[in-house]
Amino acid sequence: MCFSGLTETEIKAIYNDAVAVYNEAKAKNLKLNMARGKPSAEQLELAMGVLEALKCRSQFLSENGEDWRNYGIWDGLPEMREIVGNMIDVPASHVILGNNSSLALMFDAISRGVTHGYNGCKPWGKLDTVKFLCPVPGYDRHFAITEYFGFEMINVPMNEDGPDMDIVENLVENDESIKGIWCVPKYSNPTGITFSDEVVRRFARLRPAARDFKIMWDNAYCVHDLTDTPEKLLGIYQEAEKYGNEDQVFIFASTSKISFPGAGVAALAASEKNVKALKKHFTTSTIGPDKLNQLRHVLFLHDINGVKELMKGHRAILEPKFRKVCEILEENLGELGIAKWNMPNGGYFINVDVMKGCAKRVVKLCKEAGVVLTDAGATYPYGKDPGDSNIRIAPSFPPIEELEMAMKLFCVCAKIAAVEKYLNI
Repeated sequence: MCFSGLTETEIKAIYNDAVAVYNEAKAKNLKLNMARGKPSAEQLELAMGVLEALKCRSQFLSENGEDWRNYGIWDGLPEMREIVGNMIDVPASHVILGNNSSLALMFDAISRGVTHGYNGCKPWGKLDTVKFLCPVPGYDRHFAITEYFGFEMINVPMNEDGPDMDIVENLVENDESIKGIWCVPKYSNPTGITFSDEVVRRFARLRPAARDFKIMWDNAYCVHDLTDTPEKLLGIYQEAEKYGNEDQVFIFASTSKISFPGAGVAALAASEKNVKALKKHFTTSTIGPDKLNQLRHVLFLHDINGVKELMKGHRAILEPKFRKVCEILEENLGELGIAKWNMPNGGYFINVDVMKGCAKRVVKLCKEAGVVLTDAGATYPYGKDPGDSNIRIAPSFPPIEELEMAMKLFCVCAKIAAVEKYLNI
């Protein structure tokens, strides 16, 4: 990427104008934050009925007489497992419910591999080398977990239909030390890509060298559509069953961006064999999750149709923000050839690639002027973006007026950084 058809004089004029606008903005002492994909207060209001759901409840017994207020029911309320199963296209009997954090369930799954292993194999913690594949750009929290346990992370480039499966297959099928891969298969974080049917099928029929290989399928945005024509994700569990590979798949989801991030319901779905193995693990670590919170969600959502109806409210709030970001990017950077971006059909992020070697500078300039973004490099393992070009934009949290201010300043910073790089000033 570089300035398209402009003379050096014209480029310098763009720089001088951008610096003047930047200095004016910096003098305003702005405090705008787009660092993480958090729901806005307006979105959180949509689910306040969850907190009221138990007020008139007098019956807390399950069909078999268990009291939901007490210990027990290690895998969660059947009704809530049914809702989550419909969200991620997995039978409810294969769903285990946790508390509010799907990330905690992912951490736990990796931790179990480290301490106890899978499929009768040696625990990962007793191996000299453990490797994990990381589609990039990707989710920084996934990378943080694998780095925490000391795994070697291997970048796999993302194509327009998902990870480069030629690379994935070659690595997985020829290296026994590769124990898993991270995936956000629908509206990926941050690219917004949904894996194609062919990519899902190729995942489902993988023949890893490692018998304990795990596909960490983080379906965080399974119902987070932004259009009338939502993208469809092929169900990996059913596809993996066709090849006898269902034991390789761990599927994660939560209501964190449906109800409350701080008080939602998280879930892990796995094969019958893995559920049986995980039962001992979970019943040792807890005598039961927060079943009253699960009950509140069941009473509020009722079923998958209730989830879809609630998500219409989220879409009405989010879609104008996403549209505004892309409009501002197009108006300010579209003709300059110094950045490219996407308008996703769902999820929580807009992926922006600025001129190579400029991302850190853009983020630094924004921060100094009062706009906090996700750190440059965060979408790559170890925080190292080899091109120093990728920036994740999170439009959800700020009011749209603040979002507009922040994005206009972002564009100014992108211009400044690009000219500095291009003219070496």
